Amino acid sequence: MAPKRLRWSAYLGTLLLVGTAACGSSDDSDSSSGKDKLTVWLAVDARESWPGMVKSANERFREKHPGVEVEVQYQQWPSKNQKLDAVLAGRDTPDVVEMGNSETANYILNGAFIPLKAESFDQSDTWLEALSEACQSDGKTYCVPYYAGARIGVYRTDYFSQAGVTAPPATYPELITALDRLKAKFGAKDPNFSALYLPGRYWSAAMAFLKDAGGELAVESNGRWSSALSSPKSIAGLTQWKKLLDTYYVGDRAKDNGDQPAVIGQGKVGVFYGNTWEAQASADSRSGGNPALKGKLATFTFPGPSGEPLPPFLGGSTLAIPAKSRNQDLATEWIRIFTDRESQRQLIAANTLPNNTVQLKDVPADGVNGPAAKAAERGWITPQAPGWTSVEKSNILPEMLERIATGKDSVEKATKEADRRIDAVINER
Repeated sequence: MAPKRLRWSAYLGTLLLVGTAACGSSDDSDSSSGKDKLTVWLAVDARESWPGMVKSANERFREKHPGVEVEVQYQQWPSKNQKLDAVLAGRDTPDVVEMGNSETANYILNGAFIPLKAESFDQSDTWLEALSEACQSDGKTYCVPYYAGARIGVYRTDYFSQAGVTAPPATYPELITALDRLKAKFGAKDPNFSALYLPGRYWSAAMAFLKDAGGELAVESNGRWSSALSSPKSIAGLTQWKKLLDTYYVGDRAKDNGDQPAVIGQGKVGVFYGNTWEAQASADSRSGGNPALKGKLATFTFPGPSGEPLPPFLGGSTLAIPAKSRNQDLATEWIRIFTDRESQRQLIAANTLPNNTVQLKDVPADGVNGPAAKAAERGWITPQAPGWTSVEKSNILPEMLERIATGKDSVEKATKEADRRIDAVINER
């Protein structure tokens, strides 16, 4: 599953770009005949949110390799992997491909990408663990972290003020106090008001509480994976999640967070857990949000019951080189430049999280991504098990959470059944 993106604009495009518009940017390519050519597939986020970084990296690459043409082809997330599967089956493949950090496992296991020397890339010893893990298999590195995105708390500043909450919560007790005040102020008047928007099938939010309690989705032993949702620590985290949902969420417990900006735009939510882009989208009519909320939404690092920031499912991207690339050395050099500290500085300037812990400290604490930078070091990804794609396609986690949220099953019963279902497929290639 591709990660939630940092930019709401990436979701607005629904059609795959075709022809020259889809295949690249003419200002990034030298079409002179007789030159080597490097084909790079990037998601549309790069074109929409940090085109200057792409241009800068290509210029620096050409200074070292003046005889090489760089063609950047921008791909839409919904169709990218289908296109990639098709070209990997043939002989004419791109030289560099962007992958969501939760998309890499099967490609790596099936030999689609070449191994890389991690130490040859800038700041590789400080890569964010959740991004780096997505690139690892059997002690080898098969991709390079590109950028990250971490979920945070988003709150209505006007509602906080009216409820007598003077600052965003920095600790879990402060969060509970704020939610209690929001519920007392607005919930008493409006039975549809949620102090905390937390729909039942929002699995990455629920799993954040599981991880905060020290639980795991699955564990590996002697090369075999097994589900761990019914372990004591996992149950403790999910029990805490259920308590928050029961106390502060009003709404359909059998839904996910897919329409979160539109729901927030209706004005009946005090706090929600999501991405920075969702705060922006909630105030934009093109995404179903309400323009009247512009300037009324702010972010904070969502505290966990453990006393640490709630560990977010870390969205983000990596860059890999297909095994069938004819320009593997040049592709490696391009990735090296595109992910170095200079490029990461430009990502930070574009309100995006860098790929490493050192430069997380350069993200302005009072900026839109300051809270996300604080949470990112506790980030996690789904297990890099061969059958995890099957787990996600089977909707095992959302279905388990729905049964818990609606009271059809206890946490213990639902997690045991989910473990059984996951164990049946998690080791399948």
